[in-house]
Formats: sequence, C-alpha cells, structure tokens
Amino acid sequence: MRKKPFHLAASAALLVTLSACGSSHTADTSASPAATAAATAAASSAAPAAAAGPKTKLTYWTNDRGASDHIKAEIAKYNAENKDNIEVEVTIMADNYEQSLDVAFASNQAPDIIKTSGSNFAPFIKKGYLEPLDTYMTPEFKNRFKNLIIDDGNRVDNKIYSLPNYGITWRLIYNVDLFQKAGITAPPKTINEMVETAKKLTVAGKDIGAYGFAGNFKNNGGFGRSASPIVALSTGILDGFNFKTGKFDFASQIPMLEALRKMKQDGSMIPGFELLDIDPLRAQFAEGKIGMYINHASEPGVYKNQFPAKIKWSAAPLPTVDGTINGASPFSNATVWLAMSAKSANKAKAWKFIETMYGPEVLKTYQEDSVGISAVPDVLAVAKKPGFANMDLFLPNKYDALFPVVPAVTPEGKNLGDEALRYILEGGDVNKITTDLSTRYNTALDKARQTGTTKNQPIPDFDAKNLQGSLVK
Repeated sequence: MRKKPFHLAASAALLVTLSACGSSHTADTSASPAATAAATAAASSAAPAAAAGPKTKLTYWTNDRGASDHIKAEIAKYNAENKDNIEVEVTIMADNYEQSLDVAFASNQAPDIIKTSGSNFAPFIKKGYLEPLDTYMTPEFKNRFKNLIIDDGNRVDNKIYSLPNYGITWRLIYNVDLFQKAGITAPPKTINEMVETAKKLTVAGKDIGAYGFAGNFKNNGGFGRSASPIVALSTGILDGFNFKTGKFDFASQIPMLEALRKMKQDGSMIPGFELLDIDPLRAQFAEGKIGMYINHASEPGVYKNQFPAKIKWSAAPLPTVDGTINGASPFSNATVWLAMSAKSANKAKAWKFIETMYGPEVLKTYQEDSVGISAVPDVLAVAKKPGFANMDLFLPNKYDALFPVVPAVTPEGKNLGDEALRYILEGGDVNKITTDLSTRYNTALDKARQTGTTKNQPIPDFDAKNLQGSLVK
C-alpha cells in the first residue's frame, strides 16, 4: 500500500514531487528544457516493464536543489525504463531537510531512499535512520568502490551505509586578465611564489582597485579553504590532523599562517577580507577585483549562472609549501550520497533503485552535466568532458584523493579559524599560538575518544602519498 503524503506544517521544505505516471502527479514546470526533453524521450522510448500488476511505489527525499533538473530527468527515465515494476517519487526539499526527516521517521512516514551528506550522515546513523548496505552489495559492485570506503565517512562499525557519487576538488582560481597585465605567465607553484605573485598583481591592479589575493574569512571559513588543501598536498596533514599519530599538530599550518600574514602586511589582501563571505568574494572576482583565491569545483557553475564573469579566468593545481608533494589534495564532500531507510517496507526494491543510480551510466551524467566531479574511478574513466567552461580544470588528477575522516572536536576557547584570523590581522608568536591550539584540540580529542563520541585511532602505517593515483593514475 502506498504511504500517505507527508506534510510538515508551516514549512516551505517540500519543493517538488515528481512521479512518472498517475494523473495526480506532474513534472515541475520549472525544469530546464534539456531535463524536460530527456524525461520525455525516456518515457516515449522505454520498453514496457517486464513485471505485471501494481507497481511498487518508492519515495526518495533529497535536499540537492542545485541538481533538481538533473535528478528529475533521471527519475523520470528510471520510472519509464526499469523492468522491476518500480515507480519512484522524488521530493526535492529546501529548508529544514533534517527536521522534516525527524518528523517523518517519528510518524512512520519515512521515505525509502534518503540523500545523505557528511554533515548529517553520523547523526542519521545514531538515530537509526539508515540501513546497512553490505548484504545487498555483490562483490563486483563493492569492488567498484574499493578505494572509496572510508571509516566514519561511509562505513561505521564495519557497516557500509552509503557510497560516493560526486565531490569537490580544490584549485587555485586566478584572474587571467590581471595576470597578463602584471606580466605573470604562470600561476605560482609554492606559497612564497604565491605571496610574490599577489604583490605584483596588486601593483598591476592599482588603477582598477584590484588586489592580489582574497579569502572568505567570515565565519571561520577562509583559513580552512586557503590553507588546509595546500598543507594536505604538501605534508599529508589535513585540517591540522596527523592521521599517523592520531593527534592534532597545528605546527603544520605555520607556513600558510605566515604567508597570509605577509600578504595582509604588504597590502595584497583585499581590504575587509575578515568580513568577506564566499559569495561577495565571488562577485568581486567576477568583476576583476581579485587576482587569486583558493576554492573548489563549484566555481564554473557560479561564474556561468550566479555571477557571470566579466574577466577571463582559469584554475590551476594548488601550490605547495616548498614545491614538493608529500601528501595529496583532499577530494572533499565525496564519501556519501544515497542511503536506504531502515524503515523502508520495500528494501529489496529500494536497493534495486540505489544499485541503478550508482551504475556508471547514471553516475557519469552528473559529471557530464556539470552537477559535480565524480569520485568513482570507473566513472571518471568513461565520463565525457563536462559542459561548463573550465569545469575540466577541476577534474581529478593523480594527486586528488579521499582522505580518512578528521575527527570533529570542539576545543575549549578559540578554535583554529579564530586564532588564524587573529594572527593574520595582528601577528604574534605563531609557535606559541599553534602549540596552544594543538594542546587544546588534543585534549578535546582525548575526551571524545573516552566518551565514544569518536572512534578515531592512530593509523601507524598511514602515508598520504599512498593515496595518490587512487582516483586516476
């Protein structure tokens, strides 16, 4: 029996519900022409379902609004073509996604398939929302993801609850026009070169009010975006965490702290960077007011749709501390995607849908349509060049890789972002600052291990260089 529709009072959470058949459900008219055409073509050319009788109705909830047209087209195609007598109804949500799921599970109206993410994956497991997938996966299916199974990323207590689809690579984004104006022929390869390049760009851009470097330091975001990928590529230490020792070591961040401090001192950082969020930064870059910044694979879509770039821009692999690579560049937000509800009444059919969605023919369309960069090696091997300009510059190279999960802890006192910003603005004893940070974070980590909040342990044989080539050779 089909579940009754779920409604959350006084919420704008439910945006779109799509079903391929039945007069009470219609496709959302906001879908792009391409998505509508794809769905129509799929419906008109599909072979009839092999099974007879009533269809099994499955519900799929996602908050992936940025991919809504793509998702609707894929679901319409699946509903028209699958031979398992399955009909999937997708609900694309806006705000209050997690709260809506809480209410749905409490009222026994939970969806069958859930889109999960790094931020809600652990809470969903703790609440008992997700079904382990191990017994459903064949050895051949599981082998496709052999380098992508990450403890606390998609596997908890030796049970796999989700698998990757797409994620984000980190690159140095730069203003080609301003580089040419400054006579700079190539992006920097080291952080010292980055500091000098920022200075030259600022001099060249003085007449138009442009600055060499920017970071979105509002809400503690800027230092992590600017420093963490560079330090991970240089040393294998991610977000200040040494996986080999199982301890935080913020001395690893000193070269980037000093580089950002120097750019602030010599006037190469755009004024007001300490109050800058990512979208205002992007708007300034699109206008030609910023020479360089560090961010991820969302930028091609941003400069095509949100802030159409008035400049020629490009992206390059990250510089390193001293020109050597002793780690890997983190492939972020890529460990999880679809999960099965622990309360689904149709788990076998739900798995059939999930298995199809994780097939290379479906996954490759996410990259080809510029929804995101694939994390799955056999998809990267067959996917065509993405449609958006410059998206190909973010495709994984041999240095991009999934890292283990850094344990989430809350230290007493100021966190890394706060202390980093204060140092960049005011200076101070950088060794004393990073030693204090390491002590406070490790104290919090010890408490988290004692209470079971994290199960993270040292990985004595960990070497981030061994992660290289895990996505592409």
